[in-house]
Amino acid sequence: MSNGRARSSPADAPVGAGTLTGTGSGALRDGPGDAGTGRAEQALWRRRLRHDIRHELGTIIMLASAVVVADDIGDTSRGRVEQLLGETRWLDHLLRRLDDDDDRDRDDGRALPAPERIRVDDLTAEVVTGMRLATPHEVCFTGGEAWAHMDPVALWRAVRNVLDNACRVAEARVSVRVETDQGWIAVQVDDDGPGFGADRGTHRPGLASLGLGIVHDLISGYGGSLEIRTCEMGGARVRMLLPAAPPPDPRADDWRPHR
Repeated sequence: MSNGRARSSPADAPVGAGTLTGTGSGALRDGPGDAGTGRAEQALWRRRLRHDIRHELGTIIMLASAVVVADDIGDTSRGRVEQLLGETRWLDHLLRRLDDDDDRDRDDGRALPAPERIRVDDLTAEVVTGMRLATPHEVCFTGGEAWAHMDPVALWRAVRNVLDNACRVAEARVSVRVETDQGWIAVQVDDDGPGFGADRGTHRPGLASLGLGIVHDLISGYGGSLEIRTCEMGGARVRMLLPAAPPPDPRADDWRPHR
């Protein structure tokens, strides 16, 4: 890391299956006759990139952890740094999931990560807390104890995508609710924006569609579904439905918290 100097990505950084020019062994080639070699080198480049990103995240976690225990910051700042630590750890989870996906690809396996019994309301509240630091809008949360069997990283990504879309288009307020509904756990996000399909300068439907496509894929793989409609606030209502799971038996020790 450089001290006190901002860094920017080069304009010609590789995107997707682009070409990285160079003469070293890590250069990506895409010429005729060496497609297999090119794919192998792309995979190696991605693994090295994730290694470097994880190293940077580790540095950020170390620095932020030192700030949290410092005596010269107030409670408000300490709370914000703790939330930043939580967000950074989720990013580390995502990188580790990429490594797991690569391992499954090499083994010709396509199975989804195994589901865990997780507290949906706790995880959703954590996402809401992080989003409150990143948006000027009011983000409200209500919810009681709710359990589901799902991969926690997948659920975090789903809730984060929906909430990010809502905060991007909202006028002033977003409401998040977690409730149990006839054997399903519903994570509902309402906003007071223009709704889907409206034409507004700050509304980018392409990003919204991409985010909701990701959400659909994430939750449908665990038996869930996605509903989109208009809410009482005038904007969109996105409702993620997950099969409910029974709460853990407090006498048993075979369950784990989601983090």
